[in-house]
Amino acid sequence: MVRSVWTTASRCRIKTQHRRRRDLPQTYRPRTAALWMTGSILSFSAMAVAGRAVAPILDTFELMTWRSLIGLVIVVGVGGLMGLLGQIRFNRLGTHAIRNIFHFTGQNLWFWAITVIPLAQVFALEFTSPLWVILLSPLLLGERITRLRALSAVLGFAGILIVARPDLTQVNPGVLAAAGSAIGFAGSAIFTKRLTRHEGIVSILFWLTVMQAAFGFAGSALDGDIALPTAAVMPWLILIGIAGIVAHLCLTKALTLAPATVVVPMDFIRLPAIAVVGMLVYGEPLDLYVLLGALVILAANWINLSGEARQRPVPVT
Repeated sequence: MVRSVWTTASRCRIKTQHRRRRDLPQTYRPRTAALWMTGSILSFSAMAVAGRAVAPILDTFELMTWRSLIGLVIVVGVGGLMGLLGQIRFNRLGTHAIRNIFHFTGQNLWFWAITVIPLAQVFALEFTSPLWVILLSPLLLGERITRLRALSAVLGFAGILIVARPDLTQVNPGVLAAAGSAIGFAGSAIFTKRLTRHEGIVSILFWLTVMQAAFGFAGSALDGDIALPTAAVMPWLILIGIAGIVAHLCLTKALTLAPATVVVPMDFIRLPAIAVVGMLVYGEPLDLYVLLGALVILAANWINLSGEARQRPVPVT
């Protein structure tokens, strides 16, 4: 009798744990995911520097076109050498299209926003993306909003505000574009997470480059004039292509190791990282607020990772 009660209680406890952790992947390593996100942050930073170098010559659609074509060559070449092209599948093209429409829209809105409003405003609004991920993940991914994840996202966003200190008293098209880019990036991350449940990384990157090249070419052709890259621009484009693929590879890999609500807030670190790059490359001042905001962001990620590292997926029994 006692043994039966004990067994029943144990089963109930396991089922409860499973319900609480149903959003955790079977391979759940948040700290390893954080290392992959470091690669993504460094790659996006390199892409920002190269993007600034080619901006006077190529518009955003042309930049996206050439970047994607270079990325496609890299994906097919490396995938072929590693014998992974067999991962490419055609049965989830709808999900791939939704993911890439979100990303392409967000990327172009972001490129346009940085030309019409101060960078501080763009960064502050762009980094509302993790908050959108946390709000939408329960609906689209079935992930839970835990207190720890919500606290980490809010604290990280507070660090962003300390760094950027934006003046958002006036709403204009640039502000709306930057806010829209955050939703675009959030949608891209959520649908990337959905794809990682069924698709290999090579397949995700292949359709990323193919579809974004097509979108970019269509946008570039609207004015009937598609600029060809010059010899001076080509090295920057190659860097953008490589950095773009590596950034998405690292982000996608991180999403296979932890929920989107854990991975995406790690991207907050990119703002103080970009501030350091600005200081080293362009001589931009690095003030006390950047350092203070960076400490807040790092604290938010430490809280997030420390709590998530204690979680483990519980198998269904």
